[in-house]
Amino acid sequence: MSHRLILLAAVMVFTGCARKLPPYEKPIARSQFQRVRTTAYTHTESDHLQHGCQTCIGTTLRYDAVHSAAADWSRWPLGTTFRILDTGEICKVDDIGWALSGRNTIDLYKPTRGAMNAWGTRTVNIEILNWGDDHGALAVLRKRSKYAHVQRMVKDLEKHIASNRNTPPPVTIAASAEVPGPALETSAPDAGGLRVRNDRGARN
Repeated sequence: MSHRLILLAAVMVFTGCARKLPPYEKPIARSQFQRVRTTAYTHTESDHLQHGCQTCIGTTLRYDAVHSAAADWSRWPLGTTFRILDTGEICKVDDIGWALSGRNTIDLYKPTRGAMNAWGTRTVNIEILNWGDDHGALAVLRKRSKYAHVQRMVKDLEKHIASNRNTPPPVTIAASAEVPGPALETSAPDAGGLRVRNDRGARN
């Protein structure tokens, strides 16, 4: 009887801890220039410690000439490179996160908690310099499809690929001179908002 009670308790704990996917947002159109909500993360957050300075594809998180960024790959596929017009920073999508699935949000990697908190949540203008490869992103995601947030990305990416089979692939855009954008919309970091990554389990 005691073993059954323990098993029942474990099931109840697991069920209670099961997380719902974040609310779904209609994808914004893929275009050279976009206005996007951004958040920030760092490798020392509690939900990231097990992964250290690695991305979900096993590469090292970057913060040099190009900065790492996480996103829903059905909206910004793996390898998508963009410039934040408001700051001039160049970022490349090489990571994913639970809280980003089905969201029009890009999470920017910062090397310290101070830099992460200073960024907070900002809506910025970006210029796409190079779209990532949908098929390559899908191949990587399918290997991790036991996770609910990845399943959502796979489903959306498959729909996008199917609907664009007769459309020429996006053209790589040469980096252009920095274009000043309107003032940043900023807010202080919100412990209950989208900046919370909840976990990055898809890396397992």
